[in-house]
Amino acid sequence: MHSSRTSSSRPLSLLVLGGTRFLGRALVESALADGHRVTLFNRGLTAPGLFPDAETVLGDRTESLAALDGRRWDAVVDVAGYHPEVVARSAEALHGRVGRYVFVSSLSVLADQRTPQCETGTVLELRDGQPPHELYGARKAACERLVLSAFSPAATVIRPGMIVGPHDPTDRFAYWPRRFARGGRVLLPGDPADFAQFIDVRDVARWILTCIRSGLDGVFHTTGLPQPFGEFFEACRTVTASTATPVWAPTPALLAAGADPWMGVPMWIADPDCTAINQVDTTRARAAGLQLRPLPETLTDTLAWDTARGLPTPEGLTPAEEQRLLATLIPA
Repeated sequence: MHSSRTSSSRPLSLLVLGGTRFLGRALVESALADGHRVTLFNRGLTAPGLFPDAETVLGDRTESLAALDGRRWDAVVDVAGYHPEVVARSAEALHGRVGRYVFVSSLSVLADQRTPQCETGTVLELRDGQPPHELYGARKAACERLVLSAFSPAATVIRPGMIVGPHDPTDRFAYWPRRFARGGRVLLPGDPADFAQFIDVRDVARWILTCIRSGLDGVFHTTGLPQPFGEFFEACRTVTASTATPVWAPTPALLAAGADPWMGVPMWIADPDCTAINQVDTTRARAAGLQLRPLPETLTDTLAWDTARGLPTPEGLTPAEEQRLLATLIPA
């Protein structure tokens, strides 16, 4: 692990490509709270004016970064790079003008999701005729290679797993504290010993800033420790003081009943090619300073945010589908 330490005694100047959705939002909030100077470069379409204390430069990175010409920053954080040609344009435009390039990738880059992997695991290659389910990971992997080639030893690649917490647009995590709070018979997927693996968005944000301050180079798997479903659901019950009745539905029965194996029940993954997707090795990041907040804190804050937003029809397993599965598999 290479470390070219950046002084933490002064505020940093940070450029964030994106910065107003989920992880970008948490990152900017954390950076501003620490007193850093933040410049956002985005199209101004999502939550414009969200951060009055940050500078916003409007532009479309898919076309040009000319609006940033003549500027320098201690680091750039690319939270919205999905296509190699776009990331290549950003890397070229910012080369020699940022002290560090932090690229937010994904654990989806891993070619083998059937056995637990560390950072040295083989990643996907982008190729013609690629299956659609591999494209996201293969594109992210190609972006990683571009950034590492252009900026090492001042390149940091963050590979998050499932990111959860307030402002999560997917609703896959918020479903569970909400569902336990509602009570009644709660369908629980799989087996209590099955693993879930996720990380609070605010912990990812803090880790990115740690990497910048400490000058950490290279690739880091960035997610939480594997959490048995049984412990996760018990935490949901405790945090919500729920009187719900848990009802476990084994994976084979759920599949036979027609449940989508990819989160047909939120956070449940039954794809046989992804048996280790929730057992990723995070030793390197934790040794370098990645810190994880207690699960009850994430559940409490997520439920408070979810309740406050008051969506009339939130995503996740619908009550009707849950009742269908319960009636089919475990009649009352």
